[in-house]
Amino acid sequence: QVQLVESGGGLVQTGGSLRLSCAASGRTFSAYAAGWFRQAPGKEREFVAWIDWAGGITAYADSVKGRATISRDNAENTVYLRMNNLKSEDTAVYYCAAGVGGTPKRSANEYRYWGQGTQVTVSA
Repeated sequence: QVQLVESGGGLVQTGGSLRLSCAASGRTFSAYAAGWFRQAPGKEREFVAWIDWAGGITAYADSVKGRATISRDNAENTVYLRMNNLKSEDTAVYYCAAGVGGTPKRSANEYRYWGQGTQVTVSA
């Protein structure tokens, strides 16, 4: 089992930045790839970013490409998502997930473990 806890969400102004953290515990987190997803009210959960177990390969949704950076620190069992130039459409609950495999996973059902989510609200 891997337990994931997200933090770092909050209220941010349009054009601002934030960094989300996902702290892992349990089984060896460094063995898993990790991803960030988000879900806005009334919408399906959507892929945001993915990083491989070593942190050397990343993938992003087109909607955040150029504005988001996913990274990880396996010594700290933590994955990060930094987002810049935030827009109102970035408002959502952001979830961290962990799964196996060395190629980008853009579908939520490809992940084995999930955190409880952290709310990000971007105001005008």
